[in-house]
Amino acid sequence: MANAEHSGRPAEPFGATAAGTARARLRVARLGLWLVAAVLAVRQVAVVLGTPRGERLTDLETWVGPDGVLHVNGSLYDSTRFTGSPFGGLVLKPLTRAAEQALGWGWTFGTLLLVVALGLVVARALPQPVSRRTSLLAAPVAISLLMLSLPVRNTLWLGQTSIIPVLLVLLGCFVVRGRHAAGALIGLAAALQPTVLLFAALLWFTGRRRAAAAAGASFLACTLLAWAAMPHDSYTYWVHHMAGVGLGGEADALGNQSLHGALLRLGLSGPPEIALFLTLGAAVAVLGVRRAVRYARDGQLLLAVSITGCAAIAVSPTTWQHQLLWLLPAVVGRVGTRASDRYVWPVAVVLVMTLPAKMMLPDMAVLYPLRDNVVLLAALAAATVVPFLPRTSPYHRTPVPTQYAAPVPARWKRVPLQLFPRRVLTRPNLLLELLLIRVTYAAYQQVRLAATGGTISGGRRRAEAHGRQILDIERFLHIDIEHWANHAVVEAGRLRDFFDFYYTSFHFVVPLSVLAVLYRRRPVDYRWARSSLGFATLLALAGFWLYPLAPPRLMPGLGIIDTVHGVQDFTQPDYGTLTSLTNQYAAMPSLHFGWSLWCGMVIAIVAPKWWMKALGLLHPLFTVSAIVATGNHWVLDAAGGAVVVLAGFGLAYLLQGPRAGSAEATPPGEDRRVEPERERTARA
Repeated sequence: MANAEHSGRPAEPFGATAAGTARARLRVARLGLWLVAAVLAVRQVAVVLGTPRGERLTDLETWVGPDGVLHVNGSLYDSTRFTGSPFGGLVLKPLTRAAEQALGWGWTFGTLLLVVALGLVVARALPQPVSRRTSLLAAPVAISLLMLSLPVRNTLWLGQTSIIPVLLVLLGCFVVRGRHAAGALIGLAAALQPTVLLFAALLWFTGRRRAAAAAGASFLACTLLAWAAMPHDSYTYWVHHMAGVGLGGEADALGNQSLHGALLRLGLSGPPEIALFLTLGAAVAVLGVRRAVRYARDGQLLLAVSITGCAAIAVSPTTWQHQLLWLLPAVVGRVGTRASDRYVWPVAVVLVMTLPAKMMLPDMAVLYPLRDNVVLLAALAAATVVPFLPRTSPYHRTPVPTQYAAPVPARWKRVPLQLFPRRVLTRPNLLLELLLIRVTYAAYQQVRLAATGGTISGGRRRAEAHGRQILDIERFLHIDIEHWANHAVVEAGRLRDFFDFYYTSFHFVVPLSVLAVLYRRRPVDYRWARSSLGFATLLALAGFWLYPLAPPRLMPGLGIIDTVHGVQDFTQPDYGTLTSLTNQYAAMPSLHFGWSLWCGMVIAIVAPKWWMKALGLLHPLFTVSAIVATGNHWVLDAAGGAVVVLAGFGLAYLLQGPRAGSAEATPPGEDRRVEPERERTARA
């Protein structure tokens, strides 16, 4: 120790301390992620078991007959609700009364254990080499994503068995070492879900022909066993229903995310539809397997398995929601040469697999074909067109680094609070921005709706009481001008038309235009402005939740004329339900004024000419006049909107530091973290 102290090399103990701190943080992060996974698991179990009998595990309950599970003395397919193969029914038939009594706890916890096992196998199957941090955090992250995914939630809710084939395939590919045993597991999975037999082609073309042969033999043996034990059911499934077509619901239902279901929803039917489905299915299968073979030979076997599973989703005649889990492992694929583009694909997959389709795309008729088939389109993209980087690409491990602006000094030492306060100079990925904006706005709508108990008019009494409170405060402050302004505008016809048009047209157009101009011309300012707008909107959502408020036009007895929506019938209990898109009682704070004030402030700060700044500041002035004159907001609502916008700018400053403006990039060599590995190697 003495030699170490006087050797002139104090970096070693400092380095050891830093390494110990990093390990401690890693352990804390790992513990936190495992806690999140446990909370999600408990929540899923609580949701299922907390639902009354008859409303949970509906598919499994349907299989239960008077003689036990799957109508032991009858056909599996009497009700057409059992969508499994005859071999799956053969496995489940012996469960009889014991399973009927354990449909709640036993089945749910058994499925939960399968999900945990699946997450552990996926974490183990990550392409090597991986960092120590990734290896430690992969398992809880994988399990959490599985718990959040719609297929797993649907499986737990319905009582389905669709996790078993996925787990069997992954065990055969990554855990079992013997080729015959691995092939047997995949064949067993194919006997439960026939399109899984596509993995035999992956095995064959990657040189594992003994495993492929074992998979085929195992599938054939299980199918023949089921045929010998249940010939009538086997004929019904394989011949009458053509491997399950028509089981579990109408083939054109939105739940069927296969090419066959999509073509039926597009209006095709009969022999032309069947011919087109077979042609497209064959093309997707061939192209998907070819891509999977290429990535398997590249050392990305988990990605290859996911691509093959995505192809199986598309070519299956019916692929219900609980059978769509193959898409989720595709997040391991790396797309894009720039570091800023690397998150687009995994974020898109996670959103598609965890959120309802109506949250992904707006409720517009022209987008219905995309919204109704969003999971299928994602699976087709993964199987056929997404340009995943091979490991031989120089960008696979070292993408083009992000350019940062030089730090801007803050007025206080502890601002910003985050560890990396530098501004990114390059513009973010447009697809990722649009996707996040859409999902954020959908969540914003849901929170506004939930603020009154899940219905637009659900909080009528409370909102009206708050409206009377606001009116009393305004009268005390002598700013209760709503009635006067409303009737003055009504008497001036052209002024009324102007404010009605301004209220309905500029609320979204101006903020989106400002964001679009900043994105195109000033990426650094775009990130700053977007963050401040996001913080302001989050604060406004808290206001909607805590203080539902009726606007003046929905306050009985005030005599306010609703110039935009028309006369309201106050005798109806749901008179506030003017539209299915938003909550009419989310008035405090006013985001109509808040967003307009944000636009005015951003334009005033960024615009280069004085007349542009003045024009930008006119927008919040016209907006506050419109929201008050049309009876849609109180004056204090506008004040609340101003408060959340100013707080949004303040939070952006606190967390990200001062606005960088048109800053230049960090000088070369100043920041080693953004220096690519290949440049360091070349310089050495």
